[in-house]
Amino acid sequence: MSPQKSAESLGVVFSKLPPSYLNPCIRSGNWLITSGMVSDLKGKLGAGVSTEEGYGAAKNCAQKILNAVWNTHGTLDGLRVIKVLGCVNSTLEFSDQHLVINGCSDLLHQIFGKDSDGFHARSALGFAQLPTGAAVEVEAIFEVLS
Repeated sequence: MSPQKSAESLGVVFSKLPPSYLNPCIRSGNWLITSGMVSDLKGKLGAGVSTEEGYGAAKNCAQKILNAVWNTHGTLDGLRVIKVLGCVNSTLEFSDQHLVINGCSDLLHQIFGKDSDGFHARSALGFAQLPTGAAVEVEAIFEVLS
């Protein structure tokens, strides 16, 4: 199944984005670079937000990234995931940022393939605060293969 069909079968919603202050996804040569997408979930990991809830928030960010990429490229087909940067709003004691950002990576693996075009480099970092109090923010880089 193609990445576009896989995403649709997993419930990823694609819709036209309204004009915004910054570009949600920009193409430069064969690269698609997204802005950071914040989760709908607000709060701090380690202080009321569980790792499982954070995982869902990272998945939510991935869905927004995919919609931004779709708006720029017109499809998810013909793409390779290169890099994911995951930012987790967390306490100093919380150290499972990597498990939270797995929510994004796992969805990308399901859509693009864990051992092929979805196998990406990644950073998962803890932050004292994120814009709008979001629990998670994620940005990504894709390569246009065709």
